[in-house]
Amino acid sequence: MMSRNLMAAARERGVDELTAMHGWILGYLCRNEDKDIFQKDIEAEFKICRSTVTNILKLMEKKGYIRRESVPYDARLKKLVLTDTGRELHEKTKDMIDILEEQTIEGIAKEDLDTFYRVIDQLKSNVKNMLGETSC
Repeated sequence: MMSRNLMAAARERGVDELTAMHGWILGYLCRNEDKDIFQKDIEAEFKICRSTVTNILKLMEKKGYIRRESVPYDARLKKLVLTDTGRELHEKTKDMIDILEEQTIEGIAKEDLDTFYRVIDQLKSNVKNMLGETSC
């Protein structure tokens, strides 16, 4: 049911072709616009392999969400920069998620939400400890 609502809202806002990973990367780039972000930063942040990130970024570049720019201090490096299209998609997606979140938590006491988030964080920590840090 949540998934259907999310997809319907995405269609209404014209962001239905944006994958979840593209959305997460766009968000990461938006939150870090004051820094030079490189492919290796995406690999580390999302704990995904270099080859996977390469393919994701190539597609995002092809769709016009990002561009790669040289940096003056190292000719080998290309920083990732949001395009206007990428920034606009991020804003539309963020607005949509904020609205859906408000609707989802309507009527739930703040204390209950705090407990829920604390338990979820502990579950995530437990799973992370069980699996250990994985690498590519």
